[in-house]
Amino acid sequence: MEAELSPNAAVVLEKRYLQKDKKGKVVETPSQLFERVAKAIAEADRTYGATNKEIELVAEEFYKMMASLEFMPNSPTLMNAGGELGQLSACFVLPIEDSMEGIFDSLKYASLIHKSGGGTGFSFSRLRPKNSMVKTSGGVASGPVSFMKVFDAATQAVKQGGRRRGANMGILRVDHPDILEFISCKEKEGSISNFNISVAVSDKFMEKVLKGEDYDLIGPHTKEKKGKLNAKKIFDLIAEYAHKNGEPGIVFIDKINQRNPVLHLGEIESTNPCGEQPLLPYESCNLGSINLIKMVKRVEGRYRIDWDRLERTTKLAVHFLDNVIDINKYPIPQIKENTLRTRKIGLGVMGWASMLGYLGISYDSEKALDLAREVMRFIRTKAREASSNLAKKRGVFPAYKGSIYEKEGLILRNATLTTIAPTGTISIIAGPTSSGIEPVFALVYYRKVLDGQKLSEIEPSFAAVAKQRGFYSDNLLERIAANHGSVQGIREIPDDVKAVFKTAMDIDYTWHIKMQAAFQEYTDNAVSKTINLPNQATVEDVRQAYLLAYRLNCKGITVYRDGSRQEQVLNVGRSEKKENVVKQNVLPKPRPEVIVGTTTKISTGCGNLYVTINQDEQGKFFEVFTQMGKAGGCAASQLEAVGRLISLALRGGIDVRAIVEQLKGIRCPSPSWAGGKKIFSCADAIARVLEKRVSDQMNINWKGTKEDSHKNSDSKAEKIVFAKSRSMVGVCPDCGSALIHEEGCVKCGVCGYSRC
Repeated sequence: MEAELSPNAAVVLEKRYLQKDKKGKVVETPSQLFERVAKAIAEADRTYGATNKEIELVAEEFYKMMASLEFMPNSPTLMNAGGELGQLSACFVLPIEDSMEGIFDSLKYASLIHKSGGGTGFSFSRLRPKNSMVKTSGGVASGPVSFMKVFDAATQAVKQGGRRRGANMGILRVDHPDILEFISCKEKEGSISNFNISVAVSDKFMEKVLKGEDYDLIGPHTKEKKGKLNAKKIFDLIAEYAHKNGEPGIVFIDKINQRNPVLHLGEIESTNPCGEQPLLPYESCNLGSINLIKMVKRVEGRYRIDWDRLERTTKLAVHFLDNVIDINKYPIPQIKENTLRTRKIGLGVMGWASMLGYLGISYDSEKALDLAREVMRFIRTKAREASSNLAKKRGVFPAYKGSIYEKEGLILRNATLTTIAPTGTISIIAGPTSSGIEPVFALVYYRKVLDGQKLSEIEPSFAAVAKQRGFYSDNLLERIAANHGSVQGIREIPDDVKAVFKTAMDIDYTWHIKMQAAFQEYTDNAVSKTINLPNQATVEDVRQAYLLAYRLNCKGITVYRDGSRQEQVLNVGRSEKKENVVKQNVLPKPRPEVIVGTTTKISTGCGNLYVTINQDEQGKFFEVFTQMGKAGGCAASQLEAVGRLISLALRGGIDVRAIVEQLKGIRCPSPSWAGGKKIFSCADAIARVLEKRVSDQMNINWKGTKEDSHKNSDSKAEKIVFAKSRSMVGVCPDCGSALIHEEGCVKCGVCGYSRC
């Protein structure tokens, strides 16, 4: 069978997953990708005595499961299985010891992991606090936050597998003496940008929060008390900074270790970058997700869950993920040793909101919570059956003795089985389907190509219901897109449909947390979920969200208040004390909520340059972003500087033609030709794109002659448009489309770019 992919999925696969030759030419089809992965993973059966024929049959089952879009493994498996790199895991946790050797060993290991396509989590809690004495050198320690910045800079310099930027989780215990510096370390937007950060809080700390009592700060290197802080004030401070820009999150570290199945091996200190995979030091975990939209069938005119198909897919996915552990090429020996010791896997779901849409169940309802528990309980039960069968054939995981399973008399091949992970890119491949267990961010939006064609992206369950009920129309889709992608307030849509099809921002934050908690009940590891808050939410709302997550036994929580990161930037320099300065000096216009623009590819002597030019609500040129395909170091920083200065000039009211005049003709040692014209430098290339955009806008060139406004446009370049979107948080650096904040990551729905 051939894989049936959406146009969007085909674009993402070609850009990020399909194998390429040394010249960058794609050398496999999507079906060949799934075949490559299936054959590579099935080979693990040979270790356990399978014949060639049996391996072929298993490979065929693995292929059908992926090609039918019922299941997708994590991105490193799709990218690297059957290839030279061979690193297949997404999640890693590394220890950071309190020594210079230990710190920089972890930095080296992290770089190797990022290069191979994985993400890393760290606890910086073992490092002595800032200004502590260092006996070996006679100096003073610089503290955890300073070393986080070192790790952040190293991550920036290493591109994952040549295809995506590395991501990290930084965790610090709430009783570390540097906790105040840690809580505020990402206050300035863009600081430590390759890290998500979370505070590890204990049950004892939470009890003191509720009572308003003080708690002790403990020096990790001496175990001595280093002072006291008021627990409620610290908790409120965490909520205040999260209200500003979404960080820090909270990890309930005691709840994680209470459910740690191999506590006899040690306590868990950290998670992977999005928080869903708590791991011991030097452990890794490979993930995969069942596409719930494929687990729905229509019976007598109504949609029902296909439990038989879900059982079959679950059991086959466990077999697949267990095989990955054996086939995997691990970055360092310590990770191989510890991963094989526990054989943790993380099977999760995507398409939950889409499934609810087909079933006619509102996301914010008790019925949805009950179904979440039922579905996840079913998946974990069937996953355990599959793992038990594998254990009988292949043996239990080596650390089984002393685990909670030995005490319970449960024989398993894997120490953990279920995880709810972010599915941003793989849900595009398996789509159209919603991400993870998130609500949909928009029921309708549009992609545009530069030749003027407009393609709609519609939530499939909504489209099915709209057609079945007879109110589907192109005009309606336009109006939904213009209404933030929401159907609320649109008159001709029936009330019962409005009740079912709510977007993330139509749902009260408490239901987000309740849904996370419902899935957590039957998830061995943890749940990746963004708790969406409206822009007008207060610090107290954030505080209550954190408290609710604790009471409902979530293992952690991340919130995002709509527009908070952009708002923080816009508020800089606007205090009452600076009022006179604002009046006397020309300041750049604040950024509107929505910016629409285009991305142009132009060849330069240094490689392909992508220039994104955005316009404000009045159609005036407003900002410029540049991205060089393979640039690094000075080239990348200089291009960023040029883009920032152009944007500053545009927002300050400088005529775009004056900017073009300054940049055009600047020369570098590596000129090139593009569109029959000589391009002297990157600056010259940017000027020519600006000039062309002005020409297109006016539909005449500056000399007064008519010109085809699409003559030199790149028909493959795409953008994604959200009219007055509440979900958009920026512009994709790869393709210029809208970025949305979901599942703890910033993601592009067009090209698959993500940054967690």
